[in-house]
Amino acid sequence: MKTWYDKLAEYFPIEEMKSEEHMKLLLREKGDVYHKDESDKHVLMYVETDEFVFVDYLFVSSHARGEGLGKKLLDQLKKKQKPIILEVEPVDYEDTDTEKRQRFYEREGFTHAKSIGYRRRSLATNEVNELEILFWSPENDDENTIYEQMKHTYETIHTYKDEHLYGESYEPVNKVLTYDEQSKPVKP
Repeated sequence: MKTWYDKLAEYFPIEEMKSEEHMKLLLREKGDVYHKDESDKHVLMYVETDEFVFVDYLFVSSHARGEGLGKKLLDQLKKKQKPIILEVEPVDYEDTDTEKRQRFYEREGFTHAKSIGYRRRSLATNEVNELEILFWSPENDDENTIYEQMKHTYETIHTYKDEHLYGESYEPVNKVLTYDEQSKPVKP
């Protein structure tokens, strides 16, 4: 039987995956903020602070898709009444899953943070990976707030003990995450 990590590793590209050791270390040493919710049909890894929730990984098995499980999991997080942030691959029209994923999050009320740039070099492949930041906010938080929360996540979760775990460090947060005032949406 596949473990929760096996399910994630089969679904997510290697350049987006933390090592199993990294995730187990987070669960053990940062268990007050890093959480795992799983069943035979899903795996949800997320960070919850006093101010926000960051979805690290959300996997719904292919035989459970269409049952509304992804929506139900997000609804449980929305009940916490905090901004929810996540990273997604940009739409690749040759990979229909990326388009479906983006449409799903859009239907669930998530907004693309157009002013936040996110480019991270993978320690597994050494390739630069560009992701988009999506967020849902019950209080209409601005993108600068989301940017600060994303920086916090990168520094405390994504790069947690990276040198110990991977033999090298991830790039510093100011090289990976950027905030472009010009791209900021204008409030009506």
